[in-house]
Formats: sequence, C-alpha cells, structure tokens
Amino acid sequence: MKPKENNLEQNISRLVKLTGDSDKPSKAFTDSLIDSAITKLEQAGTSREHNPKGKLWVRILSCAAVILVVCGIGFAIFFFTSTQSGMDEVTRQLAQSSQQVGVPASDELVAQPLVESKEAVKLEPANIIYESDKSSSKPAAKPIETSQVPPSKNETKIISQLMPSPVIQQDSQTVSKQLASKSQAIRGRKYGSDVTYDREGKAGDLKKEMDRLSSLESSSSSRVPTSAFVGGKSMAMGVTDKEGTRRRFVGRRPEPSSRGYPMAHGGTTPPNAEPYDAMFFKNYGVNPFIDTEDDHLSTFATDVDTGSYTIVRKYLQDGHLPPEKAVRVEEFVNYFKYSYPAPQEDAFAVFAEAAPWEFGTGRKNSHLLRLGLKAKQVSEENRKPAVLTFVIDVSGSMNRENRLGLVKKALRMLIEKLGEQDQIGIAVYGSRGRKLMDYKGLDEKDEILTEIEMLQAGGSTYAEEGIRIGYEMADRAYKQGFINRVILCSDGVANVGQTGADEILKLIKEKADKGITLSSVGFGMGNFNDVLLERLGDKGNGHYAYIDTIAEARRIFKENLTGTLQVVARDVKVQVDFDPEVVRSYRLIGYENRDVPDEKFRDDKYDGGEIGAGHSVTALYELKLWPDKKGTVAITYVRYKDAEAATVTEFKSSITTDELNKIFDSSTKEFRLAATVAEFAEILRKSYWAKGATLDRVLENAQQLSREFKDDPNVIELVDLISKAKQLMKPVNDTTIENEEK
Repeated sequence: MKPKENNLEQNISRLVKLTGDSDKPSKAFTDSLIDSAITKLEQAGTSREHNPKGKLWVRILSCAAVILVVCGIGFAIFFFTSTQSGMDEVTRQLAQSSQQVGVPASDELVAQPLVESKEAVKLEPANIIYESDKSSSKPAAKPIETSQVPPSKNETKIISQLMPSPVIQQDSQTVSKQLASKSQAIRGRKYGSDVTYDREGKAGDLKKEMDRLSSLESSSSSRVPTSAFVGGKSMAMGVTDKEGTRRRFVGRRPEPSSRGYPMAHGGTTPPNAEPYDAMFFKNYGVNPFIDTEDDHLSTFATDVDTGSYTIVRKYLQDGHLPPEKAVRVEEFVNYFKYSYPAPQEDAFAVFAEAAPWEFGTGRKNSHLLRLGLKAKQVSEENRKPAVLTFVIDVSGSMNRENRLGLVKKALRMLIEKLGEQDQIGIAVYGSRGRKLMDYKGLDEKDEILTEIEMLQAGGSTYAEEGIRIGYEMADRAYKQGFINRVILCSDGVANVGQTGADEILKLIKEKADKGITLSSVGFGMGNFNDVLLERLGDKGNGHYAYIDTIAEARRIFKENLTGTLQVVARDVKVQVDFDPEVVRSYRLIGYENRDVPDEKFRDDKYDGGEIGAGHSVTALYELKLWPDKKGTVAITYVRYKDAEAATVTEFKSSITTDELNKIFDSSTKEFRLAATVAEFAEILRKSYWAKGATLDRVLENAQQLSREFKDDPNVIELVDLISKAKQLMKPVNDTTIENEEK
C-alpha cells in the first residue's frame, strides 16, 4: 500500500477537484497549489525514510506543512469565491423573480433546462460526475471525471473539517454505502488491476463490483433530484426527467424551522402567533334573519363539500382553535350520514323535520327546520367507466409534512377500486407543468403505480400550466358515455403564472360545460389555499374535499368512490317558500357562499351544485313562528338537470305545523345530530346567533348521540373534537373575563 502521506496528498487533490466548477479558481491555479503541496510532502517523506532517528520531528514538520497547505488552499478557494458577486446574472434574476411572485428563495428551487452545453450537474457522493445526452431516451451514464486514488481512512474526517456538511437529498445510509463501494471500485481502477479493496484490505473482483454499481444506479429513479449545499450556497442540484433531459435547480438552502420544514414566507415561526403559516381562508359572513314580509323566498345551490370540517378537525387534533373563517357550517353538517332512504325510481327524495331550537339564550318561539335531499344509489357494478386525469402538485411545498406521500397513498386506494374499462392519465406541475403519463388501463396497473411512486417534490408552483395541460389531456381523451373527470391533488398554492383564481376558473367552467368535471382534493397544513381549492371544485361541477389522514382518503376514494365520481344531477338548486302567515322570520344556517338570487332559480343557465350517486344534502333553517298560527310552514322546490340528457326536472315538497315535534329530544337522532354539529360550528366561527351558547350543552348532546350511533366512528370522533375545543376555548374565555374585570 502507499504511504499515508501520499494518500493524504491525493485526498487534497480530490478535495480541490470537488470544487471544480466555473465559480472556482482556474485549474492552473489549483494545480500549482497541489504541486507545491505534493513537493513539500514528498520531501518530508524522503527525509523521514533517510533519517529514521529524526522520525518524531519530521512527522511534526510534515503535519505542520500539511495544515499550512490545506489552510492555504481553503483560504484561496474561499477568497476567490467570496470576491465574486455571489451569484451570476441568471441566478440573480431567478432569485429576484421568485421574490416577485412570492416564492421565498429559502424554500423554492427553480428549474432551468440546460440547453447550451452538456454541463455536469449531478453531484455524485463518490465524485463520479455524469453528463446526460438529451437526444437519447435514457440518460447516458458515462463517467467524465474520476478521482485518481481511493479515499483514505481519514478522508471523510478531513472533508468535514474543511467544508460545511453537505445536505444531500437522499437517504444517508444509501449515500454512505454508495460512497464506500464506489471508492473501492476506484481504488482498484487506480492501480490498474482487476481487484478492489475494502477497508480491511481484502481483495474483491472489480468487474463484479462495477456491474453491481451500474445495476444499483439504473434501478434508482431518473427523476430523483440530488443536491449539495456548501456554505449556505447551492453547489449543484440536478434532475433528469423521463425523456433524458437534465434540469438544474438553483436556490439557497431552505431555512429550517422549529417544525422541521421552511416557512412559506421565511423565518422560523409562523407570523402573528398563528399555529400554521400561510393558511388562506375567506370570510363569507353569516346569514341574517329575514322577515318573510320582506322576502319569503330563500334560494341556494346545493353543496356536498366536506373540506371545512376535515381542516378544522386537523386544527383541533393538533391542539389549536381554527380560524373563524375556516368554518363553513354546511360542510360540517354534510360530513355526517343521516340515513335518508334512497329513492327507488326518481333521482331525488326530499325529507323535512322540525323541532324547537334550544341552543343559546334569548330564544323565543324558535324552531329548527332540517331539509334533506337524497340522490339515487348506483352500485359499483353499474357505475359508468371513467377516464380520469390526475393533476398532481409536485412543487416544493408538497414536501412539507410528507403531503405528497399522502397523495400517493390516496391514489393507490383509488386505483385499487377502478374497473376494467377505466383509464388513467397523469399530469404534474412544479416550476413547470407537463404530461407525465398517457392514459393506461388496469392491464397496466403496475406501470401506473410506478409512475405515482416515482413522484418527487421540488420547485415553485405553476398551477395554471399544470391544470391547463391536464384539461388538454382530458379533452383529447374525452369519451362519450364515460365519466370524464380531472382530479386535482394539491395544497392550492400558486406562485408562478396566473396565481389568482379567475383565469383558471374560466377554463374550468368552459370544460365543465362540455362534460369534463373537476374534483379538487387538498393536502397539508401551512402554505395551504382553501379558497382556491373550494372554488375550483365548485366551478368544475365536482366537489372539494380535504384529506388529512389515510382514513379520510379511504372514506373518499374507497368507501364512496362511485358517489365521488358519478354525478346523477347537475346544477341542483333549492328554493324554500315560507308562508308569511305562519313564519315570521327565518335564517339559513350556512351556505353563505352558495346564495342564488331568487329570480335565477328557474334560469337554467345559472350555475347550481352537483350531486353524486348516493350523496345527500342537508340544509338547516332557524325559524321564528307566529304564536298559535297553523298551516303550511314551507314549500321546498328542487330543480336540476339530468346528468345524461339536457332535460330539466323540478319537484316540490311541503311541511306543516302539525308535523313539528313538540320538544327537541322527541326528534329523530339524525335531526339531533345535525343540530348538534351545526351549533358546534356556529360556536367555533363565533356566530352572532350563537351568543350565550356554550360547548357544555353541545358536548352533552354529542355524548348521548355517540351511544345511539355506536357503530359510527365519525360521531364518536365528534365527541373528542368538541372536548378538545372546549379545553382550548377555556383559556381564551378566562383571559376575556380577566380583561373585562380590569
């Protein structure tokens, strides 16, 4: 074996070559430093061999010389690097533009295709650097530079002392194994032999080792990015897409936070003492009481969304009170099942029930009216085949909380429930949008699952381009008589292209009118846009759901896939006509963002809601009745378009004072469940009409209901959520009382 000093000489050479890019000193400069270092070390080694008696002082001088040379090289590299402008002009423009669109340089990495040259951009752990051939369908793996000697025992220690620890986006154990094995292979190559040596000096077959490394590399994902940050600056970050095009990502090291991921707007803590950073909600207000003598008609579009409830659930389970504007009462109420009997022949059945309303204080002659709408059931065997286009957000923010990992699990569940005629295509978007996979059937299920598993998050968020590409794919693959649905999986954030909703919504509405619907599915807490996702699902004639757990994914994509995919009625609108002789005033609880002008109820061009097979819709009204008045309380009209034909159907149902329950506790358990859930939501959003109400009564009712719905895990979970909210509200209420006393 070579003397240790010679190994150390070569380690210094390898270290200098590690930094060999256009931002570092010239090759002639570094070679001169290396030659000088080698000369000094050789002189020291020769002196030691000819003067064994002076071994100690020669060793000391040798170590001192090595330290001086290494420090000199490090200082020279640092000096030349620091005197430059920091980034070249292209990088500065990218950083500036990312700030303009609201992308923190510490979080997002912007992709640029390498067109001018075959520049080596992938930093390999063992210093084997590859270049890609864009003309080939697979990335060419040909080494263009290798170190000349194997690393010594102390190489890792030396590198860690001279350079900050690189952050490499791969599993650390895998990197260590590849580093060791590649170094061994290089060792055998350097000595011109067909053997390789492990750390104990045992020989092995070089050819077998290199074959093993080649198979290991070819089995890894061609789209997995690798990066290394040195001194807070990105040295290299590359990714090779399926077509063999190598892209470079540039950016700064993401700033760590106390939560383990970078904040959306920089820093380490969410602003204004919020539990999560960059959560976007919209306050739609609270419906008022309306006197029937002023307006006896109440009109709204149906809504089967459930996103608000699951988002609030996530807040409470994490130990935080939700923002008031995150609470939409109708989505709380419609999350639960009420066992409405499904119609046998008609598309819908309507149910009505009313009882005295006792929550809060100051309630006089107040009643709660529940209206239920149940769509016809469709069995899995009778579901229409589907052409599904997944549009998946793979931007850097999808790395947070492993939300992309949850997307993969959810899609696997959906795929397992698909039929033989169903087809799936995939589009993705990060810094740019692109088609990832053309449409495949279940006979190619393994290929579909492989494409999903290989997804990696990185870059900024060009949502507009990704959605447009997805719709272009769906348009070309459109099949008459099939379910043609785009399923968007995202956190809803857009910071490149058209970041507002208007342009995207216009496209979605045009395609929905042609029969290509959209469902938006949200993931993640922090850097999440509830407003955009809710509007996309609405305008796309689909629905909006939020997935926080694998159990929620199972509920949406496995247990009720037919209802999620197959629409039985479009543009469903409800109009309730209250009799002014019986009803003094009314207020619709929730549906603030689903209001429809009364005169537009029979305008079939005006957008309504969509209802899937087996889905139900529940609406609640609080009524003030005239004392001792008898007669019809309300007539409910339902108008909708058939999902297959252009025909429009309207039907009505009524409820009278004779059908009112005398006391709240004598009503059905489904009625009491809807009332309890609605009051819970009203208290959370601090509705004016919940004044005087407390969670004590709500919790008491929920506990009783959990015994009656003992087989419904959602009702049992409701008790836990109300208990958590009660504990979280107690410190807030105590603080309010103390401030009022002062």
